Amino acid sequence: MATLGSAVQASASDLLTFKLEMQDGKLIPPRIEVPAGQRIKIEVHNIGKSAAEFESVELRKEKVLAPGAQSFVVIAPLRPGEYKFFDDFHLNMPPGVIVAK
Repeated sequence: MATLGSAVQASASDLLTFKLEMQDGKLIPPRIEVPAGQRIKIEVHNIGKSAAEFESVELRKEKVLAPGAQSFVVIAPLRPGEYKFFDDFHLNMPPGVIVAK
């Protein structure tokens, strides 16, 4: 089983990776352009003073982060189009968008 776990980790580390910072509802950058048809990884860093939750209803992804925490989400290959995401703990702030081209 250790070998299988290592293979999975190596695969995740080989994914095309994008960085997203969340700061008390502000999404940096608010627009992420990704290639369509390719699995990707988004590293999410909460640089704010309050908890944050990366959420995308369309992509069926959510990740809660304490202040100062970081994590990632892996997204299956996307069809060309726009996919909204937001900080579920700061709904008064503008959402972000992932654009698959």
